[in-house]
Amino acid sequence: MPRWIQRQIVLTERPRGIHLITDELLRQLPEIYDFNIGLVHFFLQHTSASLAINERVDDDVRVDLERHLNTLAPEDAPYTHSYEGPDDMPGHIKAVLIGAEVTVPIANGRLSFGTWQGLYLCEHRNNGGRRRLIVTIQGEPI
Repeated sequence: MPRWIQRQIVLTERPRGIHLITDELLRQLPEIYDFNIGLVHFFLQHTSASLAINERVDDDVRVDLERHLNTLAPEDAPYTHSYEGPDDMPGHIKAVLIGAEVTVPIANGRLSFGTWQGLYLCEHRNNGGRRRLIVTIQGEPI
């Protein structure tokens, strides 16, 4: 019989950058190990940060991603929206480009990432604070 779980997860506060969060999420979601098959949906409840699946092994990937995102949406561009500081509007642009949600399959109690994949929090603000995710797990228990 299919089972559903939904809850809010609060991530550790991180500085601006691209941060691998797979292990932190798994520590907070031990229920994943109880599913034979299913899906887990991660939804970030913020507009100036994003979620992405990408390379988890070589840290240079994260450095390059951050550098090129800053080229695409620099802080010194002529933005109309500047109420929350110079990193806010670039953060909104980056969040729109990357997105606020990802879905990952579950197989035999494990997230079914590819060999090199992991889940990232892309923090686009200098001081974004603690970020909240709504996590929904759906599937068949073991």
